[in-house]
Amino acid sequence: MSKLQTELHRLYLPKAAAAPQVQTTEATLIDQDGMVRAMVMELSRPADWEALDQLWQGVQSDLELPAPAIAVSGEDGFQLWFSLAEAVSVAQAQAFLHSLRARYWPDIAAKRIRLLPVADPDAPGRFQHAKPVPACQVGTGNWSAFVTPDLAPMFAETPWMDIPPGDDGQASVLRRLTSISPAAFAAAWQQLHPDAIEATESESQAPSAQPTLPPLHAQTATTALSPRQFLLQVMNDDSAPLALRVEAAKALLPYG
Repeated sequence: MSKLQTELHRLYLPKAAAAPQVQTTEATLIDQDGMVRAMVMELSRPADWEALDQLWQGVQSDLELPAPAIAVSGEDGFQLWFSLAEAVSVAQAQAFLHSLRARYWPDIAAKRIRLLPVADPDAPGRFQHAKPVPACQVGTGNWSAFVTPDLAPMFAETPWMDIPPGDDGQASVLRRLTSISPAAFAAAWQQLHPDAIEATESESQAPSAQPTLPPLHAQTATTALSPRQFLLQVMNDDSAPLALRVEAAKALLPYG
């Protein structure tokens, strides 16, 4: 296995899919149970380094998360690749990314943002993830690539590479990165949703309170909810973005 594949496996492939012979593809970023370790935010049309840098800096300074990888998409955008030490469901990943978007990109048009992985609208029960990086883009021949923070601003006008990036260089960019631990992921969620967590804890202490689902920080630190339970939690979370609650409701339809 090459140095680059070693780093991609270390950071982004679910543990069950990370056998040495497995190549990093869109399909292998999601395991058979719908669990992921890679979460991707893309900002495009145009690539806006200032906005991307604001989020990249913010997750580190505000939420105390390790730096995500920065990538040029090979087409018209920048990407941030977050690595999780432990896999989460696609619904959890989507909820977290929507929360980051609401905090750092509230005024950016939705059509310019992609949050991955996401449910496949044409195939219920299936999911879509980001195309692997680096990769040649069909039609243009340009390449996506991971880039260092100091070089990223240089790609604001042309977020691609004209030639294939070297595997060793790409591995070097990724080697300095670390994954988000379950505790850090839970703490970040708590900072993003303090009101929801306080309300949940208050309700759980009230004598007449109805049973409620545990907040994300509790389930992440202990045991994962089923996809249906998590979607119910997102749908009923008044602090979650309306679009996310609607998507959760749609995703619940197959459960009856």
